[in-house]
Amino acid sequence: MHTRSDLPEMDAFTRPYWDAAAEGRLLLRRCRAEGGGCGAAHHYPREFCPYCWGEDVEWEPAGGRATLYTWSVVHRNDLPPFGARVPYVAAVVDLAEGPRMMTEVIGCAERDLRIGMPLVVDFREEAADAEGGGGATVAVPVFRPA
Repeated sequence: MHTRSDLPEMDAFTRPYWDAAAEGRLLLRRCRAEGGGCGAAHHYPREFCPYCWGEDVEWEPAGGRATLYTWSVVHRNDLPPFGARVPYVAAVVDLAEGPRMMTEVIGCAERDLRIGMPLVVDFREEAADAEGGGGATVAVPVFRPA
């Protein structure tokens, strides 16, 4: 069994994020540092605030709403498992809470994509192993038109 190269490695720190995704919830991290903490939300999950470097950051639920910031339609990708998905929309979205997130837009024709279009989070189940043979799955956040 091979590990999927397109999925991040899960560890004790990111486990809450992936557990929430499996339940259909998107989590962010927010700075709670006292005496100079900025209160900013950030994504991808880090153990410190990337804005003020505060180390008191907590998980919080995101509302799941976003707007499309930019995108690219990928028509060719020889790396498995992407080749089976082409064409797909690789995108950056602005979450309602502020952070930008790299993701994929699903359920939208290329001609209908627009900067600023409202999106909502969805979750795609992916096999955790390269063969996709009935083992563990991972829920990956993707976005679709709202």
